[in-house]
Amino acid sequence: MIRSSFTAALWALFLLPLTAAAQGVADQADVNFDGEQVVAGLSQNTISITANFDGTELLIFGAVKRAELPPPGKLQVIVTVEGPSAAVTVRRKARRFGIWVNADSVEVDAAPSFYAVATSAPWDTVISDTEDLRWRISIPRAIRSVGATVSDSQSFTDALIRIRSESGLYQTLPNTVKISEETLFSTAVELPSNLVEGNYRTRVFLTRDREVVDAYESEIEVQKAGLERWLFRLSREQPLAYGVLAIVLAISLGWVASALFRYIRT
Repeated sequence: MIRSSFTAALWALFLLPLTAAAQGVADQADVNFDGEQVVAGLSQNTISITANFDGTELLIFGAVKRAELPPPGKLQVIVTVEGPSAAVTVRRKARRFGIWVNADSVEVDAAPSFYAVATSAPWDTVISDTEDLRWRISIPRAIRSVGATVSDSQSFTDALIRIRSESGLYQTLPNTVKISEETLFSTAVELPSNLVEGNYRTRVFLTRDREVVDAYESEIEVQKAGLERWLFRLSREQPLAYGVLAIVLAISLGWVASALFRYIRT
């Protein structure tokens, strides 16, 4: 009990600036606080992708701000981290005349490049299907595919989720959000090395009786750094110069390799 109280005290001291900041935002917006409110923070707000980037761990932590005693019902927390969305074409192969060829295809309107959802308990006990549909929290709900004309279009979405889950881009993490004394919470999400650049949205949901009582949202900027960023921007902004540079480098490296082999032989 002493250890638990000491841990809670440390968390309270750590989150005090966040609480004050959240109160200031509420005062400026002339919002009357009622019920429960999320106060959260991230271990880092910017992630730089370099040549030796092999992934990183993102820590999401926070507390529940209340004006009165907790209402009935067990408190649950859901945390999501979502990468930039883009359209994706999912194809299905079929065997034709002894060879495998692309057959049917479905254009998924928008699929997150990365998506992780962490919960404090098993999914069915944390949120209802209605609330999931309303807030688009689960991975299938985060993917939008409304223009598909194939009869079994859902199987294409399932295949996309399976493929990206196997590569670590889609993650379902039940029972990984730790809640202390119905007030403090924390979790960690592993970001893989194959991230794409862009703004990553982080959301935190408080639920009671499988209904969302409050939500919090923040963003993380993921960008290339150093030479990688310069080359990436050059390829997008000046493709002709990038192509010329690639040719010059290829010729130069080929000449250097040829000269080195001639020197070794002699």
